[in-house]
Amino acid sequence: MTQERLQKILARAGYGSRRSCEQMIIADRVRVNKKTVTLGDKAEAGLDEITVDGRRVEFPEVFTYIALNKPRNVISAVSTPEQRKTVRDLVGVEGTLYPVGRLDVDSEGLILLTNDGEMANRLTHPRYEHEKEYRVLVARHPDEAQIELWRRGIVLEDGYRTKQAGVWFVSASGKGAWLRVVLREGRKRQIREMGKLTGLPVVSIIRMRIASLLLGNLKPGEWRYLTPEEIADLKKEPEHLNRKARSILREK
Repeated sequence: MTQERLQKILARAGYGSRRSCEQMIIADRVRVNKKTVTLGDKAEAGLDEITVDGRRVEFPEVFTYIALNKPRNVISAVSTPEQRKTVRDLVGVEGTLYPVGRLDVDSEGLILLTNDGEMANRLTHPRYEHEKEYRVLVARHPDEAQIELWRRGIVLEDGYRTKQAGVWFVSASGKGAWLRVVLREGRKRQIREMGKLTGLPVVSIIRMRIASLLLGNLKPGEWRYLTPEEIADLKKEPEHLNRKARSILREK
């Protein structure tokens, strides 16, 4: 064994993505051999004693991968100080599981829960540009100019300019319309803010896929284990997975 950065070790042990593990280190929640560590420090898993919040880090013998259809009014977190239901409450499986690809409380659709920190890092780190696909109900019928704004990128209220997106009109729904939206980024409440800034208030968001993983026929609140093929696909390079998933959804 060789020394590795602590955030990588913690991610492999199932403590979340590398970025969330970095935040644990910054918050002084991590110790190595009973000593405080800083971001960038290294350790040797299995030799050094690594603790988080005073509890020794253990490595799972088997990784778990679960797809969940998150309903509205459920928090995309393991726990919350509020008296509200979380995605972890919906999955009756023992052990540590963290959500990958969060959704705001008002949105629904696909969430991946796993204790595989390396996979979580690959699916959430911006440099991999894994696609996430949504069905979005807006309150008005969009014109081509509004759709083109979503496609080119919009400057959000905090000054960030969104990346180019895939956006298509799917069908009318009363005074509103369903759109198909494909993003390669995931800023907080991004789709809702894009709608607000372009005169298309968002009524409903349903995430249909994360990279190659599809929501499928799961009803709100239902979950299932991933198949070996789905797990293997998620570990491959993103671009051909994005193409594969897009072709499957277009056929439906």
